[in-house]
Amino acid sequence: MTYISSNEIRKKFLEFMKSKWHAIIPSAPVVPENDPTVLFNTAGMQPLVPYLLGEAHPLWKRLADSQKCIRTNDIDEVGDNSHLTFFEMLGNWSLWDYFKKESIAYSWEFLTSPEWLGLDPKMIAVTVFEWDNDAPRDEESATIWKQVWVPEDRISYLPKSENWWAAGDTGPCGPDTEIFYWVGESEFPPEGSNVANDEDNWMEIWNNVFMEYNKLPNGSLTKLPAQNVDTGMGLERITATINGVKTVYHTDIFSDIITKIVGVLGVEKWPQTQKSIRIIADHSRTAAVMISDWVLPSNVDQWYILRKLIRIAIRQAYKLGYKWEFLYQVSEVVIEKLWIAYPHMLEKKSEIIDEIQKEEKQFWEALEKGLKEFDKLLLWFNIALEKTWKIIDTISWDKAFKLYDTYWFPIEMTQELASEKWLKVDVEWFNQAFAEHQEKSRTASAGKFKGGLADDSEATTELHTATHLLLAGLRKVLGTHVFQKGSNITPERLRFDFSHEEKVTAEELQQVEDFVNYAISTNFDVTMTEMPKQEALDMGVVGSFWEKYPDIVKVYTMKSWDEVFSIELCWGPHATNSSTLGKFKIQKEEASSRGVRRIKAVLVK
Repeated sequence: MTYISSNEIRKKFLEFMKSKWHAIIPSAPVVPENDPTVLFNTAGMQPLVPYLLGEAHPLWKRLADSQKCIRTNDIDEVGDNSHLTFFEMLGNWSLWDYFKKESIAYSWEFLTSPEWLGLDPKMIAVTVFEWDNDAPRDEESATIWKQVWVPEDRISYLPKSENWWAAGDTGPCGPDTEIFYWVGESEFPPEGSNVANDEDNWMEIWNNVFMEYNKLPNGSLTKLPAQNVDTGMGLERITATINGVKTVYHTDIFSDIITKIVGVLGVEKWPQTQKSIRIIADHSRTAAVMISDWVLPSNVDQWYILRKLIRIAIRQAYKLGYKWEFLYQVSEVVIEKLWIAYPHMLEKKSEIIDEIQKEEKQFWEALEKGLKEFDKLLLWFNIALEKTWKIIDTISWDKAFKLYDTYWFPIEMTQELASEKWLKVDVEWFNQAFAEHQEKSRTASAGKFKGGLADDSEATTELHTATHLLLAGLRKVLGTHVFQKGSNITPERLRFDFSHEEKVTAEELQQVEDFVNYAISTNFDVTMTEMPKQEALDMGVVGSFWEKYPDIVKVYTMKSWDEVFSIELCWGPHATNSSTLGKFKIQKEEASSRGVRRIKAVLVK
């Protein structure tokens, strides 16, 4: 069989869905915009939950995309045949439009038609929902599968634990049907083989969810007035499966990346080096994608995950005997592989490489100091033994935490080095201290709502409106290089991060404050207009994180008569008139991170 590349599969999928009257939407960033309960988008449907719950999508009732996803719950499994931290999910959705018949027919046509993937129907099996006390057996889906071709002995009925999807404890839910491909040793599956009786030899490649019920707080189900379809097909898995390779790392997705790693590190692809090479390959992909979506290395939430992935990759190189910066070189290959699907990665190539190289440099410097500190620790153990004749075989949690907190020493590296010296580490107490450290960091940066708002109260809304004027004032005083890099707004104060290399002088801050207060004093109205994103771009509308916005955007204008103060993309909410805001007062200006400054301000009434 001719090899089908991942780019070709993605392209074919989107072209197919477009031929079936689906609007092709861009991937949302990996960090959810309006869901503070999770750090990353972990599934293709996550950015579309509002529309699956009934909100009208601005483009169409039929949608399709390739969504960037990150999952880190199985991070310790990365390096086996299938686990990844970053992956792409191909998906199509019907919002109150078509349902089971069309969804199944589309799946079958895309998989088996020679015009598309051209898979042999004999290699496919499916599962459907088996009844329980809440819902009946999904005979409708089974009947449709038989009509398209699938014989009855290839259809397995599985319980709710396998073939049911729910948005949460309450809300839309329903049965799903999953599509599997034969990966057994024989060329074709034996007669009568299906997922229920031969699970190990069938690989899931596609999942179609049919949301037709609403789960009430009392646990009962009622029929929805109309239904949605939500499907998901992992690009890495489908590429590996239909090309007959044993792992996702044997696909074109990883081949060039692994070749680069092997060349830079100067190692051979032996069984003893395989897992380290795969971990580096996976983490380099994830790191580049995260940075392209505005995540930078730090010590909390998504930013800590990025830092952790980079450090793990460096540690794997260290295990292979390599002790220099290298990951930034691998990121160049990652960008070359992904920019076709995600062009903004090419636009941000320099920033991605620069951030990874800076983090590498800092970590190697800290690592060198940490290794010296570890040697001092070993010396202390020897001195203690000489003085007391007591064998101390455990590194206490506080010493391990100092290595982590002061020298960026991962606990895993402390454990590895300790084991080489026949020592143990008090990991249980370390983990408790680490959890408390993370909680404090999260608390310090807490308060998340739409666009960084803690809530939608009147006070928060007014401060949010003032941030538009603050950004406009900063661009007026400092220059048009200034863009928003983040915000956190509570009912008491606003915190606004913006791109600027130097400390803002007291005179400049006063000019910005004067601009905001002058604008407020004109008692302007805030107006909102919906328009195509490209039209907003052409108009020169100010906006940060353009990739986060859908093709139809909301543009908020703040002006008094002919004097325009701010025209900016935003999600809302906003005050209707500036007369309610009061007086704007800047309290503090400080550094936030490399190339980013931070202002804290209040409204005084």
